[in-house]
Amino acid sequence: MMTSADPSYPIGRFQKETHISSDRRRALIDGIAKLPLDLRAAVEGLSDSQLDTLYRPGGWTVRQVVHHVPDSHLNAYLRFKLALTEPEPTIKPYDEKRWAELADVKLTPVEVSLSLLQCLHARWTLLLRALEPAAFARTFRHPDLGLLTLDTQLGLYEWHGRHHVAHITTLRDRMGWS
Repeated sequence: MMTSADPSYPIGRFQKETHISSDRRRALIDGIAKLPLDLRAAVEGLSDSQLDTLYRPGGWTVRQVVHHVPDSHLNAYLRFKLALTEPEPTIKPYDEKRWAELADVKLTPVEVSLSLLQCLHARWTLLLRALEPAAFARTFRHPDLGLLTLDTQLGLYEWHGRHHVAHITTLRDRMGWS
């Protein structure tokens, strides 16, 4: 795993790949498949006060990160399904910072989001593995980012999961939380 001195991007910023081979695509799908276990392992044994610790100054708490990942990946899963069933759909962005401040983030045990992520990724992985390679060239339109392929989104969300797991694991390392 590449590491960065910037606590906002402990594995570095997302690097868009211009061509994704079949082998690389399988590796990205495998990364999406294993994310729920990696996130669960990252928070295993943490107390409520540790879950309420900011992973960096000005960042989110570990609890907010855990709830953010399934929020984000639910949106991604729906974007994939829209792109697979409609010609170039325009998706609706969401304000992830405001979502992270909603009451369910503070009130819901992290286990609920860990279970949600596990179930979501089981479905998403089955879908991804069943797609023909040409399907990853399908697109959706993001109002701010323009036209995006499913290949690009696959790479982004595989990175996104590792990125947030690293927020937690690097905090654990800094704090000496075994």
